Amino acid sequence: MNKYIIDTDENRRFLADNAVALLNFGRRFPSPGGASYYLGDDGTPWTDRPRETWITCRMAHVYSIGSMMGIDGCRELAEAAVRGLNGELKDRVRGGWFAGLTQDDEPLPNKQCYAHAFVILAATSARLAGIAGADELLDDAVRIYDEKFWNEEEGLSCDTWNTEFTVLDDYRGINANMHTVEAFLALADAAGDEKYRVRAGRIIDRVIGWAACNEYRIPEHFTRDWKPDLEKNREKPDDPFKPYGATPGHGIEWARLISQWAVSFDNARKDEYIDAAVKLYNRAVADAWNADGAPGIVYTTDWNGVPVVRDRMHWTLAEAINTSAVLFRLTGDEKFSNDYSMFMKYLDETVLDHRTGSWFHQLDENNRLKGTVWPGKSDVYHAFQAMLIPYRRVDKSIATAVCLG
Repeated sequence: MNKYIIDTDENRRFLADNAVALLNFGRRFPSPGGASYYLGDDGTPWTDRPRETWITCRMAHVYSIGSMMGIDGCRELAEAAVRGLNGELKDRVRGGWFAGLTQDDEPLPNKQCYAHAFVILAATSARLAGIAGADELLDDAVRIYDEKFWNEEEGLSCDTWNTEFTVLDDYRGINANMHTVEAFLALADAAGDEKYRVRAGRIIDRVIGWAACNEYRIPEHFTRDWKPDLEKNREKPDDPFKPYGATPGHGIEWARLISQWAVSFDNARKDEYIDAAVKLYNRAVADAWNADGAPGIVYTTDWNGVPVVRDRMHWTLAEAINTSAVLFRLTGDEKFSNDYSMFMKYLDETVLDHRTGSWFHQLDENNRLKGTVWPGKSDVYHAFQAMLIPYRRVDKSIATAVCLG
């Protein structure tokens, strides 16, 4: 069907319609203080769950973009999320942002690099959209990130502090650094500070080096001195943030971010980086797509590419849609446009919830609904971006690309 084929009018309409549908699905996220509730299967807020900073940031980012797109009600929702980030989620005593708040308004423990990277992303998008409080949020987010998480000597970011910012955990992780790259590129695009693009490149160089030593399966977990810990969480392989083994969806996501970075400036080695991105993408898709007789991307594999957790997480499909489109734009190789059509068909037939909205967040190896890792439909960030990135500028972060038109 034409609606699955990139650069057809039908596909453009399919993505545009679903972008609006996702924004409509998530409209009930704000709590009275602005922090985002976790959303259930039909978009109903699950008020008994913590209101987490990373989800609030994602909603601030998404609805800031929606505001720039001129979609009714999005500005007010972005303002609510930014108010939550400048208010109840912020630690005004010790600095930074709590991981979240319980239903009784008690702070969740620890200060997470992952969440703080998303604060930068949210603030840059809100600033582009002219959301009240965005400048304050961005200034504070960049200052605290530079002070507490970025290590200039290593060219990487640490992962987790205690709540008081006095004890740094020994764990180092690539997931937080991946979203740091996303945030740094958004910051460079929105604020014009190129040192953050340079920093993103330093992280990228380290990741490509580690991946190349593992047949382009990226090590996710490290010791404090950045030695790969390939056995981390073998006993808990489906951890939502630190699963055992390789995470093919991250290989795909890294491929897009590396491509964006490589073409975002006058880069003499651009082709080398795009080649690395293609290798990451191809390895992940070969290992994970339809790995057990049913469509979908398995969550994790071992270091030989054998599936470990066979569940299909919605975010992996979103990143596959994004990256196949981006690599098609950059290479012209029809393999990527064919993959894009394959992913779009799977989205429409299996992952898109045509009854209650949004995407199913977790399916089992037979594509049946499952909720052990991601019950409900927490936010719309990955899915919404996948409805925009295929038709936006490859060299810009998505909020800047929308702002530029």
